[in-house]
Amino acid sequence: MRWFKPLGLIFIPVSFAGWLVTLLATAFCLHIFMFVDARSHSVSDTLYGIFPYWVPTFLLWAWIASRTDGNTSARN
Repeated sequence: MRWFKPLGLIFIPVSFAGWLVTLLATAFCLHIFMFVDARSHSVSDTLYGIFPYWVPTFLLWAWIASRTDGNTSARN
């Protein structure tokens, strides 16, 4: 099943499931940003606050995208 299409180093969602995963990850990151930014005093506070949430979210998204890009020969 192909959810994403590789385009260089990034992945483009090509199915409903791919768009759903992308939108959920984006909504989660936006929610975390708004929560952390409301309680931060500086840009560095915000960056330190979102880092532990954004990095695992984007790594999970990239892992899902790479596993569902339809290219099985790259994993063998």
